[in-house]
Amino acid sequence: MPIFRNLAKRAQEDELMDDFSTGGEELIEALKHLRRLNKIFAAPGPTRYGIEKLWNDIGRPESLTILDVGAGSGDVNRKLLQWADDKGIHLNITLVDLTEEACEEARSLFQNEPRIQVKQADVRQMPEAFADIVTGSQFVHHFDGEELIDIVSHMLKASRYGVVINDIHRHVVSYTAVWITTRIISRNRYIRHDGPLSVAKGFTGADWKDLKRKLNHDSMTYVWKPLFRYAVVIPHKRT
Repeated sequence: MPIFRNLAKRAQEDELMDDFSTGGEELIEALKHLRRLNKIFAAPGPTRYGIEKLWNDIGRPESLTILDVGAGSGDVNRKLLQWADDKGIHLNITLVDLTEEACEEARSLFQNEPRIQVKQADVRQMPEAFADIVTGSQFVHHFDGEELIDIVSHMLKASRYGVVINDIHRHVVSYTAVWITTRIISRNRYIRHDGPLSVAKGFTGADWKDLKRKLNHDSMTYVWKPLFRYAVVIPHKRT
């Protein structure tokens, strides 16, 4: 992955993690290193912001269910558990991912946490209104065009109250920072290739504005959050 590239438009290349015919120990190692990257770049913040915004909008209920799709090992949800403890919320989270490696990492990470359940599945196969809120952290940048509209629509379908998206801001600063950091912390092929490419496949405000128009969802909001991320909140129209 080159250190210099044109970021004017979203990259179209597939990430290595998009190839489900590969995996094994190399993918498991990548998931461990990805947790380090998430910590360095404050990945949980936008998800927590979006969840709290929706929670306030629906009347601050005492119990809440969350479905996290494309969850990987689900590490960003540890901050949500702390938030729920602080607020006195009875929280249950279901982590969903397509790969067995990610599910096994999630089960290991949360083996002593009864509020977390792990399921190997596709969000497009999840029941309607499965959870109060559906989240996706660094998930939707894997999709483009009509497929992006379809996956967000399925996320909305699986939610009762709305969707929270936490994804990367496509910018030269974030791209360079991730390119350098991945080479400092890891020699893993997935991390070095997919880390910078994730930024190149990320979004700008104009991209979110376009998604809002295509979804025909006037109540969708998107705000920039440190470190070079967007918090996107899409309340369900029936809310």
